[in-house]
Amino acid sequence: MDSPVALLARRLAEEVEAVCRHYLPNGRKQGRYWVAGDVANSPGRSLYVRLTGPTAGPGAAGKWTDAATGEFGDLIDLIAANQGCATLRDTLDEARRFLNQPRPLIAASRASRTPAGSVEAARRLWAMGRPIPGTLAERYLAGRKIIGLGSLPTLRFHPACFHIREGQPPTDPPETWPALLTKVVDLDGRLTGLHRTWLDPDSAGKAPVIPPRKAMGRLIGNGVRVGTPTDILAAGEGLETMLALHSALPFLPVVAALSATHLAALILPDALRRLYVAADRDEAGHSAANALHARAAKDGVEAIRLLPRLGDFNDDLIAFGIADLRAHLRPQLAPEDAARLQALVPG
Repeated sequence: MDSPVALLARRLAEEVEAVCRHYLPNGRKQGRYWVAGDVANSPGRSLYVRLTGPTAGPGAAGKWTDAATGEFGDLIDLIAANQGCATLRDTLDEARRFLNQPRPLIAASRASRTPAGSVEAARRLWAMGRPIPGTLAERYLAGRKIIGLGSLPTLRFHPACFHIREGQPPTDPPETWPALLTKVVDLDGRLTGLHRTWLDPDSAGKAPVIPPRKAMGRLIGNGVRVGTPTDILAAGEGLETMLALHSALPFLPVVAALSATHLAALILPDALRRLYVAADRDEAGHSAANALHARAAKDGVEAIRLLPRLGDFNDDLIAFGIADLRAHLRPQLAPEDAARLQALVPG
């Protein structure tokens, strides 16, 4: 028996063109597709929504793909992202409002909902996020001296993301806080998980919750990737650490594994010939960096350790500034990469 969510998705698929005209009015029909800029109804041609096909299954009407970002989903996901719905319940209420359907008298069972922490839950939450320019997430990163990266497709902002405290009784309602969302992907760029940093609207720092960060989905072997993949790569633990490194060395693609355990288990691209391992200055960081360094060398990849002066490279960026960070990194780079940095920032 189909769940209430699946039944609602089928009903939306039966009205797919009307859904598109309502939520994506800046788009237009082109053959079998509705074409728009993105799920937020921006002008453009990268989002394709299928207008024909069955109401469920492969090739179903309402399935969409954004060619610019690689994101995809169904009409439930589209409505969630377009309307900025904070919860699945809010999304379903909006869909029912559009279809002029009443809310069911008996709520859907927990078994019919997307499992918390799953890849599917991560994908739905990611679809609800929006670009970070002008948001609290941009202010948070600026407070960490990470600026100019607002256009990165791996970062989004959610204004009211659920937070469940460690050990919280299941009957207690979750709190909601603004959050920086960061996409975790595999080597092919497919979303496998999500990292959330909850934020305090007053201070623009981390929210006063425990823990202030959580990851969900499939994380082992995957990571937060920034920059176009090449035959060189820098890998490290923390998100801000690797964003700081990318800010200083924008020609260098980076991946944040999000923990020491995940850094040691990171899957490396087949074409990789040189790996920079950004090691945090603590016991766990050194151990993970050593394991990844040894595995890369065993696979015939040139492995080079990058060491910060303080705890990590974001600490260095905050304390000393980007020019000093670049000067500290230059002698640690391979000669050809040091030359690229010299050309990028003379002196």
